[in-house]
Amino acid sequence: MTDGFTPGNRDNRRGMEQPPPPRFPALVMKLPDWVETAVPGPDHVYKTVEERMGLAIRLSRLNIGNNTGGPFGAAVFDIGTAKLVSAGVNLVVPSRWSGGHSEMVACAVAQQLFKTHDLGGPGLPALELVTSTEPCAMCFGAIPWTGVCRLACGASDEDARRIGFDEGPRPADWVRQLEIRGIEVRLGVLREEARQVLDDYASRKGIIYNGRAGRRPG
Repeated sequence: MTDGFTPGNRDNRRGMEQPPPPRFPALVMKLPDWVETAVPGPDHVYKTVEERMGLAIRLSRLNIGNNTGGPFGAAVFDIGTAKLVSAGVNLVVPSRWSGGHSEMVACAVAQQLFKTHDLGGPGLPALELVTSTEPCAMCFGAIPWTGVCRLACGASDEDARRIGFDEGPRPADWVRQLEIRGIEVRLGVLREEARQVLDDYASRKGIIYNGRAGRRPG
């Protein structure tokens, strides 16, 4: 009596066995599908910082409208051509990643497009990061390492804190610290419009996703 399998067939059967799942899951960051259609075509020129900020704010508004993340948007632009390089929205909750802030997402997408971690590397255009709200402590610390050479912000740190977000221990002289590193900073671009998105998020009772749900240890 046999079980109907030759030794070769048994080997084939063993070869079809699925390997055990990896111990550590992959971190996958993907922009929401709507982002592709929310931005103008690649040849569009954003002539002013207000127009560039308008896009970042639009992304922040659409992100909460589509229930795909927090009330923050950002974009990276080629300073020379004034064209969009990459877009980013806050993905903290859907990605289950506390680092998924819009600034970091926009820079990460740009880094993948240019195939380098250093957006200030040789042969690359000078780049501007435009963000709907001033960077938190984490993003402030990361911005010099991205390689961008200009930063424009909409709503203020205080605007984000006012609705409950923990922006972290950012130094009081953060603008000067970036400028020392060769990064030009402009604040308050379309601040009222950007702040309205934060207020709308609060009125919708959107998730305030601070660490430990806002609780302090001890």
